Amino acid sequence: MSFQSLGLAEPILRVLTEQGYTEATPVQQRSIPLIRSGKDVLAGAQTGTGKTAAFTLPLLQHLLNAPKVLSAGQVRVLVLTPTRELAQQVHDSVLTYSRHVNCRSAVFYGGVSIRPQYDEAEQGLDILVATPGRLIDHLHQQTVDLSQLEVLVLDEADRMLDMGFVVDIKRIMAKLPPKRQTLLFSATYSNDIKKLADELLDNPVLVEVAAANATADRVTQQVYLVDKHRKREMLSHLIGARNWPQVLVFVRTKHGADRLAKQFQKDGLKTAAIHGDKSQGARTKALADFKAGSVRVLVATDIAARGLDISELPYVVNYDLPQIAEDYVHRIGRTGRAGMSGIAVTLVTPEDLGALQDIEKLTQQVLSTTVLPGYEHDPSYQAPNEAVARTPGQRPGRNDGAAKRQAQGKLKAKLRAKALGKA
Repeated sequence: MSFQSLGLAEPILRVLTEQGYTEATPVQQRSIPLIRSGKDVLAGAQTGTGKTAAFTLPLLQHLLNAPKVLSAGQVRVLVLTPTRELAQQVHDSVLTYSRHVNCRSAVFYGGVSIRPQYDEAEQGLDILVATPGRLIDHLHQQTVDLSQLEVLVLDEADRMLDMGFVVDIKRIMAKLPPKRQTLLFSATYSNDIKKLADELLDNPVLVEVAAANATADRVTQQVYLVDKHRKREMLSHLIGARNWPQVLVFVRTKHGADRLAKQFQKDGLKTAAIHGDKSQGARTKALADFKAGSVRVLVATDIAARGLDISELPYVVNYDLPQIAEDYVHRIGRTGRAGMSGIAVTLVTPEDLGALQDIEKLTQQVLSTTVLPGYEHDPSYQAPNEAVARTPGQRPGRNDGAAKRQAQGKLKAKLRAKALGKA
């Protein structure tokens, strides 16, 4: 379906033509007419399917149809996002699509000075993209007025709930007029999302263009069963030997991100890390270097990487499996975007098999595992300070402590006998 058939004005169609967009994606085809009609929408779609344009384009059309003189601090459209990176990405899209539209917009998030944001809010804003925490700062300072808000968009609402923003969202909602249009976009569905939708939306229309919690159909998923002590070595080998040009690697912790980045650097791979403890400037530079190709490997935690939009990203790697199975869908959705294909590689140790089964249950698919010769699990290997080697897939149990003490006792006895032999 062409964008012309969706009733969008010439200034918007001109930008789409300039950007090389001619056909609307399924989520755009279904969402744009509903949003233009003023209905509340609950939309679920795979990441990378064009959902930002699905709400931005009809909102710009709304502003064109009903221009207003803005008062100080007034906001007409509010887009809430969970992370700074996603907020910036959404605002970049707003700036692009509004190139030929008279639209005042801004992006507010933490980690940067709030004073320039005061000046932007003073002029009034047609569209404000913000993270919940920084928006609440503005509400406390009374620099933003939401009393006449016309449209609220919750983007990646599932992630906002995962990150504990539900209280902040409800505090923001208390400042909004009861009569408004509300749009909720989520890549995955859960009971919490359904509950939030019931509280915030008025008789919404459900838009679902992929099965709930489905993985992107253009992403090839590869799973390698590997010894936990050789994960970094194997991944470094894969990147180098197979000449992967650009790789986004997900790890579970901030410390793990820094450590892995340093190890890759020693392996000769130009690498950067992003996580919540990095300054916004450092995160922005690392992402810019990665997009420009001067950094080959970007190691990231889930919170820092959520919302990253990297065009034609060929490889995503789950170095550590996510703690929440739904995050697997979000992670691999960083590749295979906007009609492109991509490869998602997951490294699984015997200890991870339970978590892998949770992912398979969530996504309703079986992920076959491959063993790369030379990197298979070695049950006889003991890392330093590791007294007990468990069988593949075995979880820590009640008897682990006793077994550990027994192993330590044997080791002490062996050392004592060796010392007596030398005496």
